[in-house]
Amino acid sequence: MNDELTTFTAEPRLIIEPGRAARVASIAEPVLAGLGYRLVRVRISAAAGCTVQIMAERPDGTMSIEDCEAVSRALSPVFDVTDPVEGAYRLEISSPGIDRPLVRRSDFDRYAGHAAHIEMTALIDGRKRFRGQLLGTEGDSARMRIADAGDGTDVLLPIEEMSEARLLLTDALISESLRRSKHGDRDARGNGDHGHNRHDPSPEHDQ
Repeated sequence: MNDELTTFTAEPRLIIEPGRAARVASIAEPVLAGLGYRLVRVRISAAAGCTVQIMAERPDGTMSIEDCEAVSRALSPVFDVTDPVEGAYRLEISSPGIDRPLVRRSDFDRYAGHAAHIEMTALIDGRKRFRGQLLGTEGDSARMRIADAGDGTDVLLPIEEMSEARLLLTDALISESLRRSKHGDRDARGNGDHGHNRHDPSPEHDQ
């Protein structure tokens, strides 16, 4: 693995999951890094009985169906041994998509200029929810220009105190994503997910 890829996979996530999802993340992250991908988010839901969704990305922020298949093949036997989720579950690997979560410091710099929604774990200026334009980072905080502030007020939000941060789908964001895409026939959302039922040896594909 070259230095650039090592730097990419080594950057820590500052917004992380609680509970069972955190255990899944701790098992999945080194496997993904070994393949040259990095973890974006883990979500466990009651869909289809129980669904474990693992969102991952390549260095360019994309994740093709073939990438999802490769990750699923690598993670499935590891999960079968470690059993991070009790009972039957469906493993779903997906790309971040356009309106993606922001979990690392570099995410806030990379998408500076775009609109985002951020929720904090504690009150800042009397509120926990913020919506506006990202202006990059300053130290360990993200700077945002608040959308509902008529005078264009900026606020610094500590990234490690965020419970959730995600981009908002706008025409500008879609246009940038299409420019970045190296595959003209890829769906504009860049989504490819791969389903795996731990009791079914023939995984199905969701497209």
